[in-house]
Amino acid sequence: MARMLARRRPRAISLLLASGLSLACAVSCTARTAAEPLPSRSGPPANPAPSSSSTQVSPTSPTSAPSSPAPLPTSSVAAAPSVSATPTSSASPPPAPPTGPLRLVKTMYSHLDPKSVVASGTGLFFAQNMMYLHTINVYDRNYNLVKIIPDKVRLADFGYSQYPGSYKGAPVEAAFTPDGASAYVSNYSMYGAAPFAREGSDVCKPADKYPDSFVYRVNTASLTIDQVIEVGAVPKYLAVTPNGKYVLVSNWCSYTESVIDAATGKEIKQVPIGAYPRGIAIDPSSATAYIAVMGSTRIAALDLRTFEVSWINHVGSAPRHLVISPDGRWLYATINGDGVVDKIDLATRDVVARVATGRAPRSMTISPDGGYLYVVNYMSSTMTKLRASDMRIVQTVETKKDPIGITYDNATHHVWIACYSGAVMVFSDGT
Repeated sequence: MARMLARRRPRAISLLLASGLSLACAVSCTARTAAEPLPSRSGPPANPAPSSSSTQVSPTSPTSAPSSPAPLPTSSVAAAPSVSATPTSSASPPPAPPTGPLRLVKTMYSHLDPKSVVASGTGLFFAQNMMYLHTINVYDRNYNLVKIIPDKVRLADFGYSQYPGSYKGAPVEAAFTPDGASAYVSNYSMYGAAPFAREGSDVCKPADKYPDSFVYRVNTASLTIDQVIEVGAVPKYLAVTPNGKYVLVSNWCSYTESVIDAATGKEIKQVPIGAYPRGIAIDPSSATAYIAVMGSTRIAALDLRTFEVSWINHVGSAPRHLVISPDGRWLYATINGDGVVDKIDLATRDVVARVATGRAPRSMTISPDGGYLYVVNYMSSTMTKLRASDMRIVQTVETKKDPIGITYDNATHHVWIACYSGAVMVFSDGT
């Protein structure tokens, strides 16, 4: 029964909030969930954002239905210029994906409560099971379950002698190094003796003093945790720079972005970002990291040389996930509150097109040539394929309930989807 409740919690809260109940009532009347709160009409927590010019909003949704995208001239969609996949190095550009329809090839159910699934690029797929199972499932390209990695560690063994004993984590997201040799995994909270006796929350502010959490580094050859790094409170999304120098981590309750030196495994800086930082996309030159600030209507641009922050404004309510085109020209953002996907010209920092894909678009991935986007729509239980050049919907397919994570395997042109209801689905991208 407990397992059934754990899987139903995200959908239960979604329906309560979508029907207009306040966030406070939803939390008090329903068991706590580790998914971000879905459409809410209640006011947001205070936001100590580094700039006073922004408008803070609820971290997930608008006060109106997502059926009407935020206004843009109709011609801006039709006239959006084509993506030119110019390689940024001497390597050959990746092959274009097949152009046929998406087709379901496999669904896995065993030992799964996944918040995300991420491809290594070298044939492994990590599915993060949060605190519901305290594990990471590792699959290969033949859909075999290679290993279940437990999230239990002895922090003192990794240099944190102030924390004796064993602790569990709650794996949220993963990001692989460019060579695929390591994966970094964020943990929503740590579980064990004080100060980790207090679980994180999705509605929070720095003054609440939630305990810091940790990022694990997993060796992909041995599939063991070989490094542990302390970051901020309730870390969610994370990304590795294309040059492998830094690991960026979005600390949801600290309102900061951690910068980890990958060579030393140490956090070297926490940059104030604002309420509920989440998705990260890094340009191909490793010069700028773009961070979705989900408690606002804007995206932070973090200069990775100076660590100064500038802003892309007016992108819509609750930007959640970001991907960047292979040539670094276009940034794409799921705007969870408005139910749309934005296309942003990074030269001008303007939104040039947007399209409604479904209710509560969450995560997104991009084909290796930059030609197509794939978006999971959490409350619609669908996945949408978009043509990036003009942001036209190519295909929408049904998924299991609560699709929340997605990744693209370049070698096979397969799209993997994590469904919070307890499944991982694999679609072939073309015939």
